[in-house]
Amino acid sequence: MRGHINLRDAVNKTIQWEDKARNKFYKLNNNTAVLFVRPRGWHLKEAHIEVDGEPATGCLTDFGFYFFHNHAAFRSSHDGFGPFFYLPKMQHSRYCPVKNCYHLLFMRCSILICSVVVVQNIREAAVWNAVFDRAERNLGVPRGSIKATVLIETLPAVFQMNEILYELRTHSAGLNCGRWDYIFSYVKTFKGHPDRLLPDRVLVGMSQHFMKSYTELLIKTCHRRGVHAMGGMAAQIPIRDNPAANDAAMSLVRADKLREVKAGHDGTWAAHPGLISLVLDVFNSNMSMASQIESKPRDDVNITEADLIEKPRGVRTLEGLRLNTRVGIQYIEAWLNGTGSVPLYNLMEDAATAEISRVQNWQWIRYGAVLDGESVPIKVDKELFARVVSEELIRVEAEVGAQRFKKGRFIEAARMFARMCTAPELDDFLTLDAYNRVISVVPEARL
Repeated sequence: MRGHINLRDAVNKTIQWEDKARNKFYKLNNNTAVLFVRPRGWHLKEAHIEVDGEPATGCLTDFGFYFFHNHAAFRSSHDGFGPFFYLPKMQHSRYCPVKNCYHLLFMRCSILICSVVVVQNIREAAVWNAVFDRAERNLGVPRGSIKATVLIETLPAVFQMNEILYELRTHSAGLNCGRWDYIFSYVKTFKGHPDRLLPDRVLVGMSQHFMKSYTELLIKTCHRRGVHAMGGMAAQIPIRDNPAANDAAMSLVRADKLREVKAGHDGTWAAHPGLISLVLDVFNSNMSMASQIESKPRDDVNITEADLIEKPRGVRTLEGLRLNTRVGIQYIEAWLNGTGSVPLYNLMEDAATAEISRVQNWQWIRYGAVLDGESVPIKVDKELFARVVSEELIRVEAEVGAQRFKKGRFIEAARMFARMCTAPELDDFLTLDAYNRVISVVPEARL
């Protein structure tokens, strides 16, 4: 609810915050970026709202609250168009993983009014389009005012980009490369294939053939349909206390954005506000028009199924296992305390990058990956992993400080991470278990 209050205030341009500890005051400039709101994925529930005794679907809860409270402000200030949404975790144009979807259609006087639709096989993209249509119709908003960009961040979705754009054609603003979740999805999709083990996480970048192929196909698909193809997010962030390291990080971001704009992307992401000017400079210097839809149709791209699923190349090392473990534990600990994006080791870690760490560890343990670069062959198993978890916890305590470690939830996070990495079956998402550890439901507080 605090998040929705912030979104409302951002739309009305009244949001502000005073950091008394640093004696700083923050408010919006007169000229602001367009606000895209990212609802939760289809797999996440909203435990605080029940429909017929079942938790509501998180993404529809998010959409319902935001649209109801902000559509009028958008109509008055944006000529009737908006709000704008950023739809994650879609896997198919036709089939939705949610067994029972609850469509939050409108809200009045803080009372949720819901229409219940129980369907076994729901078209994911199509149901979003139907929700948008119904919301516009019920509140008298011109059809097509809502616009949405879909994250292509799962391996199944890359095979259905045309279909997704078709289903959302009334409301589509384009597609976006969700590169980190895409890597996560690659492991999940091939979890039963021991010949598909990923190399160290740091080696699975955009130069890998399967990643390059996916982005080029996305650009070609979008430009063929006359919509924007958005790039992904480089994970580097500014490093304030080390000029040399900062220069190296900025060089990596610049190279990544130059690759994107030359490939034909029409825009991109930045992991940190301090990178905006750098990213804009790269795109403005290499893109003369508002988009590259006409200038770079990418008719030269001919991507096959084999290109999209080609095995990543590189080494698997003990340091890679250690880094995965260190990052996974610290990210889960932060998530349990309410923080979804965490700067770790000069990179911005979010749920997607933490998921790569988790599923890669699971994959290596499950199939006994032999580590490279060791004088004596070392096979990854549960015993080795248990030792790594114990040792990396000691290192994390030294890095964050004994007091912070004691007050935090690092031990709990380590147990969660270790359980998921050694589970007989790969958990779909780490946040599903973590969510149950942070919610607080008061049965009496029912509408």
